[in-house]
Order: sequence, then C-alpha cells, then structure tokens
Amino acid sequence: DTVVRGAGELRAMLDGGASVQQHYPAVLAAEDDADAITREVVQAVRHTFVTPFDRGDIQTLISHMDDTIDQMKKAAKAIVLFEMTEFHDDARRMGDAILRCAGLMREAVPLLSAIGTNVSRINELCEQIRHVEGEVDDIHDSGMTELFRRSRPEDALRFLAIREVFDQLEKIVDRFDDAANVIEGIVVEHV
Repeated sequence: DTVVRGAGELRAMLDGGASVQQHYPAVLAAEDDADAITREVVQAVRHTFVTPFDRGDIQTLISHMDDTIDQMKKAAKAIVLFEMTEFHDDARRMGDAILRCAGLMREAVPLLSAIGTNVSRINELCEQIRHVEGEVDDIHDSGMTELFRRSRPEDALRFLAIREVFDQLEKIVDRFDDAANVIEGIVVEHV
C-alpha cells in the first residue's frame, strides 16, 4: 500500500503546475514510511521461527520493493531540483505505468502466503509487470528521440534535466521488474 501511495503521489506530480510542490512531500513521506516498514519486516524475520517462505527471500523481496519507492523519491527530487512544472505526455504515460506496476505488486505480494494455490495468478501478475516494463522502455526511447529532435542548442540544460527525469521514471519500472523476478524465484523454489 505504501508503494502504491508513493506511485500515486509521483504520478500526481507529473500533472505539473502546482501539483509538483503539492505532492512532492507526500512522495518523501511514503518513502520514509517504506523504510520503516522494511526495518520492521527485517526485524520480524529475525524473530520469527516459521515464515511462509525462506527468510532470505523475504528480506530480498522487501529490499527490492523498497528500491522501487527509493527510485520514486529520486525521480521526485530530480523534478524539484530542476524546477520542472511541465511534463510531456510520455512522462505522464510512464507515471501511469509506474502506478500500474505498484498495483500489480500490491496484488501479488499477499498471494505469496499461499504460493501453491496462487501460482498461476502470481505468474500472471509478474508477467504483466514485465510487459509494462517493456512498454516503458519503448515510451522512454521514443520520448527521448522526440525530445532530442525538438531541442535546440540553447535548450541543452533543459534537455539534460528532462532526460534525467525520464531516466529516473524508467528506472522505477526496472525496479518493479526486479521485484517481480524475486517473486518468480520464490515461486519456483516452492512449487
């Protein structure tokens, strides 16, 4: 839920204008909450004798989930650092994809409590994340090409700022793909 909240706040920032400053603190707060949850999970794993699957896998998964929201924070900081208040449709489309991945992750993780029963659905969700990751790669590449074509030499700094934000948004979806890979590894070990 915290990852979904962070993704929603980041997506709202991409609406531009006053939304940037309005939603930026909420992205940071979601990331702080995610760090606290990660610490809680790691502590709980250390003190729990029976877990639904391997302790190391739990720690790896929570770490990768935390990486998604850490990357969201980096993207939000870049937006604020570069004083961006206007975004291309491609950035908003990547924001939508990030939110979709967060929702898919939110659905997949609880299913791990009964892996055998939920194996098909877990695999479907991970495949959907992988599909979204491919879409975002395409959006990123076409968006960068279009940005380059429209840029003039005097826009070089703006080009670099937009490219940085594009790269950060694309990396968020990569982190979701990494987490989906961990989930798939857990499924393979237990089915």
